[in-house]
Amino acid sequence: MSSAEIDRDDTDETRCGAQSRTLVRGLEVLHAISCGHGELADLASILGLTRSTTHRLAATLVDHRYLTFTPRRGYTLGPKLIELGYVAGRQMSLTKAAREHLEILASDTGDTVHLGVLDDRKVLYLDKIPGSRRVEVSSRVGERQPLRSTGLGKALLLDAPAARWREIYEAEHREGRRYPVELAEWLRRMDGYSRAGVALDLEENEDRIRCVAAPIRDVSGKIIAAISLSSAGQYMDDERMARLGADVRATAEAISRAFGWRCPAPPPSSGPAFAHSPPE
Repeated sequence: MSSAEIDRDDTDETRCGAQSRTLVRGLEVLHAISCGHGELADLASILGLTRSTTHRLAATLVDHRYLTFTPRRGYTLGPKLIELGYVAGRQMSLTKAAREHLEILASDTGDTVHLGVLDDRKVLYLDKIPGSRRVEVSSRVGERQPLRSTGLGKALLLDAPAARWREIYEAEHREGRRYPVELAEWLRRMDGYSRAGVALDLEENEDRIRCVAAPIRDVSGKIIAAISLSSAGQYMDDERMARLGADVRATAEAISRAFGWRCPAPPPSSGPAFAHSPPE
């Protein structure tokens, strides 16, 4: 390694260390304010920082809505924390409500079951129940995967308009992600999935792994999460995927009922969801 590379690494490490300290100080500001210390002088004293540094940290948090400030009350926790708390609470209750249903589905089928939610333009994996087959599905709780290629991602998009589907596809295409399905074919499949209420991953996200996915809805009918059933292609031929579609959808609907959802009509036929061209 050259001296220039060493100097650059040292600079990067120094910069990262400074950023980490700033982050920690910002978190300490939030904690102090949550304990009732909203005055600038009080905050600076508790944190052992100068008033200017404390003001700069607090002002940044105000700009990003983590704090609010009024002359009379000083600093208080902001609306962004309420939003994050709501999302965190819903995710925790979602995982708890879904867990038994996911375990039963995994036990009955022998396949791996996932639970995920929309996280910006990705699907965030909240839970995973390994199946009993000797199949390794390389997913883990907490990871984020593309919407376009995963069963979970497609299931989360079933209610979206075609324009939104196109936007998602093209955004991931611009990111340089390799994908075996052309846009026109993907849109055709998404239309079928939307009408069936079930989405498929035909070895698009992970080689030799297929999955069937369905959305979870809340009391308003809005999609709030999705579940998927995954296994190796040798256990997931088209015929079995068609049969499993009903099981996955029934499990998703059972979880949805825990959030107040009621099926407005008999579920649609799963036929259109499986009108696809086999992967190359």
